[in-house]
Amino acid sequence: MSGRAAELVALLLLTLKGYRVLARRFSIGAGTGAGEVDVIARRGHTLAFVEVKSRPDLNTAAESIRPDQRRRIARAADAFVAKRPGLRDCQVRFDAILVAPGRWPRHVPNAWRADE
Repeated sequence: MSGRAAELVALLLLTLKGYRVLARRFSIGAGTGAGEVDVIARRGHTLAFVEVKSRPDLNTAAESIRPDQRRRIARAADAFVAKRPGLRDCQVRFDAILVAPGRWPRHVPNAWRADE
C-alpha cells in the first residue's frame, strides 16, 4: 500500500475514533527534513501528532519509526503549537498508525515521548 493510501486509511480511522484532523503532511523547513508530521489531529484537549507507516506487516511498520524521525516530528509539533496559541493548553501526544495489507490498521497512542 502506498504512503498516501495509508494516510487516507489513517485519516478515516482517526475520524471514526472522534478526532478532528487539523493538518496533513505538516512540515517546517520544507525539503530540509527539519521537521515533518503526517497527520495532526485533536480530540478534546489531546493533540495527537501521528506518524503513519505502511509495511508488509504491523511489527515491521512499528519498528520502522526511527529516532531521527521521532525528533523531526517533535520539532514539527513544537512549531505547530507555537503558531497556534489556542492549542497551548492541549496535551501533546505522539501516536503511530500502522498499516499492513490484509490487516486492520493499528492506532498506537503514546507510541513514544518527545524526550526519547
